[in-house]
Amino acid sequence: MTVAIDADKLMGFVFKAVDEVGATLNAGLVVMGDRLGYYQALADQGPATPSELAERTSTDEHYTREWLNAQAAGGIVEYDASTGRYTLPPEHAVAMTDPSSPAYLPGFFQIALGTLQHTTETIEAARSGAGVGWHEHTSDVHVGCERFFRPSYNANLLPNWLPALDGVVEKLQRGATVADIGCGHGSSTILMAEAFPRSTFIGSDYHQASIETARLRAAEAGVGDRVSFEVSPADSFSGSGFDLVTTFDALHDMGDPVGAARHVREALAPDGTWMLVEPMAGDRVEDNLNPVGRAYYGFSTLLCTPASLSQPVGLALGTQAGPARIQDVTKAAGFGRFRTVAQTPFNLVYEVRP
Repeated sequence: MTVAIDADKLMGFVFKAVDEVGATLNAGLVVMGDRLGYYQALADQGPATPSELAERTSTDEHYTREWLNAQAAGGIVEYDASTGRYTLPPEHAVAMTDPSSPAYLPGFFQIALGTLQHTTETIEAARSGAGVGWHEHTSDVHVGCERFFRPSYNANLLPNWLPALDGVVEKLQRGATVADIGCGHGSSTILMAEAFPRSTFIGSDYHQASIETARLRAAEAGVGDRVSFEVSPADSFSGSGFDLVTTFDALHDMGDPVGAARHVREALAPDGTWMLVEPMAGDRVEDNLNPVGRAYYGFSTLLCTPASLSQPVGLALGTQAGPARIQDVTKAAGFGRFRTVAQTPFNLVYEVRP
């Protein structure tokens, strides 16, 4: 059959594709601006010409000129043709330079850029059904992941998420035992340890390099007396009788999330709580066809699903699993209670109990 082609619709799609290429390249440009201090210089010292930005950052003007023009074309900085200067709006400056803000974004771009560096391996894995392990990725994935999620944890964990759990804050204040599963660089573990000095915390992750970083961070934070870290898969971390187990943005990456959940169930005290933090997602595909869902589906395809498939079982929940599938995992592991207690634009927080 001959299909009539709408020329306007075709060209509209072509220009959308051009925008997509620009967005892809911009991940590298944001990482460049972050590492070279371009954003910070614009935020601290105000509008600049390319030569002024080059002088402020001790970099070459040829690069600052092209970088600024790309950022202006993408709407990240604003260009004043009358002065030849480029401005980073204050709202954009918060997102690009303030790591204490939950809107801080450089880590999001860093993990995206790191993920793309392994596209060739992922393509081959898709042909065979194999996986690509978290440990096989560049450090931009590991560091970028922490830089993206840490500001949200800092802003929400203590004032919002833990208080939403039934009786947990009181236990932590009195002195509780806590296991933080899939802890990565230990940001969440250390944050809780700083807030609750009477409690003890054990962080675990299968990634040796991340655990080494976590140990250094704990020593720097001065919480080594109540925090320890171990290299361990989620289905075999050590200890028992925990008052609280936490898992931050990690369950969907696991090869055997049911096995991990079953181990959590066995390790919890009879009145213990599992706080499970997962990416924001709805239960239906159509619920996730939005900017956040688009980014997470991209990470799911190129990073999270391959990570799960690289491990035994390889259930591959996917980043956008949604509350119903997460609840199914907890039920299969023997948990009886499950409820959503908090959310942000990027995360859902679940309280899971025996």
